[in-house]
Amino acid sequence: MRNTRYLVLPALVAAAGIACVGSERAVATSVAQTLEARASVAPTDTPTLAVSPTNTSVPTDTLTPTVTNTPTLTLSPTVTLTPTASLTPTRTQTPTVTPTPTVTLPVASGGSCVLTGTLRQVGRVVSIVDGDTIDVNIAGAVFRVRYIGIDTPERDDYFFWLATNRNSELVSGQTVTLVRDVSETDQYDRILRYVLVGDTFVNYSLVRDGFAMASTYPPDVACSEAFAQAQQQARAGREGVWEPTNTPPPYVPPPPGGGNCSPAYPTVCIPPPPPDLDCGQISYRRFTVLPPDPHGFDGDHDGIGCESG
Repeated sequence: MRNTRYLVLPALVAAAGIACVGSERAVATSVAQTLEARASVAPTDTPTLAVSPTNTSVPTDTLTPTVTNTPTLTLSPTVTLTPTASLTPTRTQTPTVTPTPTVTLPVASGGSCVLTGTLRQVGRVVSIVDGDTIDVNIAGAVFRVRYIGIDTPERDDYFFWLATNRNSELVSGQTVTLVRDVSETDQYDRILRYVLVGDTFVNYSLVRDGFAMASTYPPDVACSEAFAQAQQQARAGREGVWEPTNTPPPYVPPPPGGGNCSPAYPTVCIPPPPPDLDCGQISYRRFTVLPPDPHGFDGDHDGIGCESG
């Protein structure tokens, strides 16, 4: 329709040119009016096609899930793990050297304080070190033993030799029972023990007779009270170190290994011959004797000199 309108225009212009004898202005005005009138006329050839959707898409197939995923498998543990094999160690590590406390304690004065549930050992005294220390052969090995709960005079003290000799009289060469309290050794690696021989509780006896003083060193305190009572008894009776003296101390022989002392008698000081001495000429009893025993003090060759007399 737009092309038809444009084709009419030249025809109109030609007609206007024939009829009009007037001026060009009148022609132009006429043409303009004509165009305006034409433009006001609504085009007759107007498309009347209306787009109406006739195919409405209506989903008729509704997707309905028909498969329901319902777990039907229940996991129930049906296997019970029951250990049927017991791990039993077939190899027991046992110390090769374990002293068994099977020794029966002798009945000794003051010995009721000695513990009954601790280690007990039996050994033989091989030498006397001083008033509260000895060397003992236990199962073939020699151990230095320090008495628990007591203290004797030191080497430069007046009573040193008296205490050492008394200790020698009690235990030299004897079979002794050694009983532990709590500690095994002291700071010098000496084993700590209560010492019993026969019916004598050596630690207690030395305190009671005034040759040692009660001395408590925790945790080894089982007999501390018994030793304190024994010391009170010694002081009351003026025994040993508690005996007052206003006289100069007697001659004290030099320690073993010093002076003119025979090495055959390490715990006492006896000069070598000459002269040849016998037990009646010396004051020592039950002291250690080593070969060759130049004075013949050990007649039965058991390592102990002058056991009687």
